[in-house]
Amino acid sequence: MNLDASSITPPPYPLPSRGGGVVLEIGFGGGEHLVAQAAAHPELRFIGVEPFLNGVASCLRHIEESGVANVRLHHGDARDVLACLPDASLDRIDILFPDPWPKKRHWKRRLIQLEFVAELARVLKPGAEVRFATDWANYAAWTLEVFTRNPHFSWTAERAADWRTAWSGHVTTRYEQKRLGDCTPVWLRFARM
Repeated sequence: MNLDASSITPPPYPLPSRGGGVVLEIGFGGGEHLVAQAAAHPELRFIGVEPFLNGVASCLRHIEESGVANVRLHHGDARDVLACLPDASLDRIDILFPDPWPKKRHWKRRLIQLEFVAELARVLKPGAEVRFATDWANYAAWTLEVFTRNPHFSWTAERAADWRTAWSGHVTTRYEQKRLGDCTPVWLRFARM
């Protein structure tokens, strides 16, 4: 069944108006990481974007079970959400284990592209960060190259442990547990300058 929701106006569902920052997770999968972050940081507001309906349904179940009230979800393309966000409105963006499109002929389908990273720079506040994880060595190198080509980002790593170790508070996702890639996970952090 294909439903057209374009004519339906959703009810107002704003993020809580608390003064905390806003975090966007792009491609939250089943929502394990997103909901755990929201529970651990009730002072922050979270937006999750996921293109697959099963992932959204799973995340809604996690939200209901945990009782968190600081998460809003969007089922669809992250680029649509980014286009609606004001400049310098986000404090962090998490992109965990996105589809690596490992075949060279498919690289144009990868989420991390120059134009996409420029849009991330637009919506992030100065000093904010992007956290990216992958278990595909080529995608890690690709991401590092694309981000460092943008003058608004700097890679924060100072030593090898910085990209070999997950950041503090990371919650392992089902995808991460499957270890489908060709390398151990790579954890990249980029600061918005």
